[in-house]
Amino acid sequence: MRSVIHPDQADSGKIIPRRMDFEFSDSIPRYWFDGDPFKTLLLSALSCTFPEGERFFIQSVRYYQERITDPELLARVRGFIGQEAHHGKEHDGFNALMARKGLPMAKIENFVKGALAYQKKILSPERQLAKTCALEHFTAMLAETMLKHPELLDGVDERLKPLWLWHAVEESEHKAVAYDVYQQQVGDYGIRIREMMITTVLFSFFTGLHTAQLLKAAGESRNVMAYLRGVDFLWGRKGVLRRTLPMYFAYYRRDFHPDDYDSRELRRQGMAMLAKMLVNAPELKLVA
Repeated sequence: MRSVIHPDQADSGKIIPRRMDFEFSDSIPRYWFDGDPFKTLLLSALSCTFPEGERFFIQSVRYYQERITDPELLARVRGFIGQEAHHGKEHDGFNALMARKGLPMAKIENFVKGALAYQKKILSPERQLAKTCALEHFTAMLAETMLKHPELLDGVDERLKPLWLWHAVEESEHKAVAYDVYQQQVGDYGIRIREMMITTVLFSFFTGLHTAQLLKAAGESRNVMAYLRGVDFLWGRKGVLRRTLPMYFAYYRRDFHPDDYDSRELRRQGMAMLAKMLVNAPELKLVA
């Protein structure tokens, strides 16, 4: 008997790992996002970074886990670790699907793995955690923009919408965990801001590079219209990144906290959408 997602779970204050068991059918088209190469391969490029990135986040937080004395924060850390582990697993499955479509997903995943291994080698635990805070802010911004504007998912294959929606809800749900660990265990404003600036440059550059690699492999590197639509999708009047700018710059305030933006209602709405999708799609499974 399949478990049921309850929208109120997203309002409970607890961080609940929800173990999904998505089936990524080969009948899903290569360009599963509105038939658009750019939007499809941009999200696929991001997905290449998720499995290893989630492991990096887990390790950077887990380094401080034994030092945490606040039982509430410790419980949230455990929930964070559980959620991130499940995200990595499901995106491994999605990446395998896109690899079967002839895309060099493993090449990008291996690059990300090597790059993060190098980061762990050269960065102190404090800076690794600060980098995790920066990247968690990026994912929370994108997730909450998606939850606030669910029309951004219009055109996504119905079999893949639950993956991105579930991931968005949980990224919003645990957005403050790494930050709270950092503030309690490190608390250095300068390190936090420097890592955000460095991460902004690296994240932007390599996301663009990996998207271009996938477009080239798909034979779309000269598809000018795909690039123009992509620029509009990201930076147009209603562009995804344009919408995130106020949230991005808020991070540089000394008194910033991820929960300054109350996203409980967005998560509740997202969970309600996800619950409906699961009811209407019997091939999707959930163990809560």
